[in-house]
Amino acid sequence: MHVSFDPWSPAFVADPYPAYAALRAAGRAHWFEPTGQWLIPHHSDVSALLRDRRLGRTYLHRFSHEEFGRTPPPAAHEPFTTLNGQGILDLEAPDHPRIRRLISKAFTPRTVENLAPTVRRLAAGLVDAFVAQGGGDLLAEIAEPLPVAVIAEMLGVPEADRGLLRPWSAAICGMFELNPSPETAEAAVRASLDFSAYLRGLIAERRTDPGDDLISALIAAHDEGERLTEQEMISTCVLLLNAGHEATVNTTAGGWRTLFRHPEQLAALRADPALLPTAIEELLRYDTPLQMFERWVLDDIEIDGQVIRRGAEVALLFGSANRDPERFAHPDALDLSRTDNPHITFGAGIHFCLGAPLARLELAASFGELLRKAPALRMTAEPEWQPGYVIRGLKELRVEV
Repeated sequence: MHVSFDPWSPAFVADPYPAYAALRAAGRAHWFEPTGQWLIPHHSDVSALLRDRRLGRTYLHRFSHEEFGRTPPPAAHEPFTTLNGQGILDLEAPDHPRIRRLISKAFTPRTVENLAPTVRRLAAGLVDAFVAQGGGDLLAEIAEPLPVAVIAEMLGVPEADRGLLRPWSAAICGMFELNPSPETAEAAVRASLDFSAYLRGLIAERRTDPGDDLISALIAAHDEGERLTEQEMISTCVLLLNAGHEATVNTTAGGWRTLFRHPEQLAALRADPALLPTAIEELLRYDTPLQMFERWVLDDIEIDGQVIRRGAEVALLFGSANRDPERFAHPDALDLSRTDNPHITFGAGIHFCLGAPLARLELAASFGELLRKAPALRMTAEPEWQPGYVIRGLKELRVEV
């Protein structure tokens, strides 16, 4: 059964969905020795466990490494461990609700609404330039620059410095893959040091000269005397960049690849732009940009008679859950008009993606601009997938208009 689940195989990375179907058919929880994790492939279980407080993104709020039966991370990884560990994605109560509450004061629906003209302006400029040159690498020239520019504008990162952000983010995100190599860890540590130093300087500037940006708002955010520490601000800004653009980048490029491979659906979308909102949700479901989300078992749980003990780790297979026939009618079919679409691409529970409305805004802007201004857009070469499995993305997407 596990032979087909091989997250280091290029063939599996290119198309993991048959392996997911085999896992779902074989049961609800599967021990996977190479990573020491329980694989959870069904939508109902993944959805429930995302909300289950017996699981957590960390265990250090309740146990030491030794008490939990885990080896502490290497001392050489400390810059990455500190940076990642102080972001809300990897925190639990009481720190997670405290920090999320403070961030939410600066990251309101009104903030996203006010960003809409900026997002549309940036998307229009990128697409205009892309169409004028006749096409190129859609990933490098539209998918990547748009969300990075939006997050940079939100944070108040000067335009001259924005080229630094994507390489730092890519190096740090390498650590979220399964069993990262020593070289990957070394690159993540360097990026953590450089990114932290850069943001420390930017925060110092905003303390003395606040602006109309998210960093200034985070400095000012408080609740009954509580404030974000400098490290929490740095970790929050890094998380906003990493989480705030990885899904958008990969859904943009991967979504267009999916559309090109389903010409009848692309034709329907071009004929009826009102389909775009449901189309975006379907593209997020059909080829999920984050394939796996890991949680620690803080108290024993049971799945279909299988007891999973405290100290274990579960791998919630988002990509499999979003193709589960028990929840989605004809899950392997792309249906841009699908309305019953409770995909879990943005997670659920207390760690539900804070930036989901912004991601949807960016996707609507870039897809809408390309549909209007490049109605004959077509793929000129079959793209290759990045080697990573957890974060699913293409190396490039060559197209012409």
